[in-house]
Amino acid sequence: MKDISSLRALPHYPVMLEQVLEVCQPEKGGLFVDCTFGSGGYSNAILSFPKTKVIALDRDSNTQQYVSKMKKKYKDRFIFHNSKFSELDRVINKNTKIDSIIFDLGLSSLQISNLKRGFSFNSKGKPDMRMGLNSISAQEVLNNLGLETLRDILRFFGEEKEAFRIASNIVKQRDKKPIASIPDLVNIVRRSKKRDFKKKINISTQTFQAIRIFVNKEIFELIEGLINATKLLKEGGKIIVITFHSIEDKIVKFFFTNFSRNKSRGSRYYPDTDQKKILFENYKNKIIRPNSYEIENNNPSRSAKLRFVTRGKDNFFYPIDFKNKFFHYLELENRHV
Repeated sequence: MKDISSLRALPHYPVMLEQVLEVCQPEKGGLFVDCTFGSGGYSNAILSFPKTKVIALDRDSNTQQYVSKMKKKYKDRFIFHNSKFSELDRVINKNTKIDSIIFDLGLSSLQISNLKRGFSFNSKGKPDMRMGLNSISAQEVLNNLGLETLRDILRFFGEEKEAFRIASNIVKQRDKKPIASIPDLVNIVRRSKKRDFKKKINISTQTFQAIRIFVNKEIFELIEGLINATKLLKEGGKIIVITFHSIEDKIVKFFFTNFSRNKSRGSRYYPDTDQKKILFENYKNKIIRPNSYEIENNNPSRSAKLRFVTRGKDNFFYPIDFKNKFFHYLELENRHV
C-alpha cells in the first residue's frame, strides 16, 4: 500500500482511510465515487494512485475551497457536484459503472468547528445545523413543531430516554420566548436530564443528533443514497459505508444482509421465495473498526463502524422492502414545520 501519511495534515483526516483503501483497491485503477467529499481526504488518497478517477459529491457549499484545489491538481480526473447523495442517479450517468462508492456519514470537523453553524455544544449562535441544500433549520424545528413530534424526533432519532421531558421543556421555554441560541437548547437539556456520571458523552449529544437528523433528512438521504449507489455499481463493485450511530448502522446492515445472496431464510424447510431479490454477493456482516492508534490520534473515529458489500451479477431492481422496513423513520422526517 502506498504511503499516505502526508494526508494526515488535512483539516479533516478521514476516518479509517487505510481500511477504506484496502477495500476499494485504487492501486488497480478505476472510477470511484466519494459521496461525502468534505475536505477531500478520501478523494485525495484515491487520486494519488495514477489510474483512478473520482466523482465527488457534497451538499455543503463550504467545501468549495478544497474542490478548487483538487480540480487544479487532478484536472479531468476529478469531478465535483454540489449535491446530496440521494441524487446520485441524477448527477451521474446511469450507464456509468462505478468500481467503489464511499459514504462517510459523520459530521466533518469543518462543520463542527464553524460555531456559527450550530453543530457544536460550544456554539453561542443560532441553532442552525443545516449541512446544505436544506429547507429548514434547527431553530425553526425547535420553535414550531408540536410536542408529540418533538418527542418522537428525540426518541427515535436520538434514542433519548427522556425525550418527553426534554420536548415538554422546549415547548414551555418557547412559550415564554423563542429558542434563539445553542445555549438555550443546552440549558433545556441540562434541566431535563438526570446526570449520569458514568456516561462519557455530553448529555446533549442525543438531542443534537436527533434534531440534526431531522433537519437534514438524513434517513431519507441514506436510504436513497444506498439504493442509487447500488444502481450505479458495476458487477464486483463495492459500497463502503462508515457509520457513527446505531440507527445508521441498523439501516446499512439490513440493506446489505437482506439483499445478499447468503441472506437468511425463515426456515430451511421452506423454499426461498425471494431468490430473485438479490443485489449483492455473499455478505459476511463483518464490522471493521478503527484501531487503537487511530482512536488515540483521531478521536472522532471512536464510534465509527465500517461495513462494505459487493455488487452481484443480477439486474438492479428497486428494493421497496428496504424502504418499507424503515417507513416509520421516513414518515417522521416528512412531518412539516
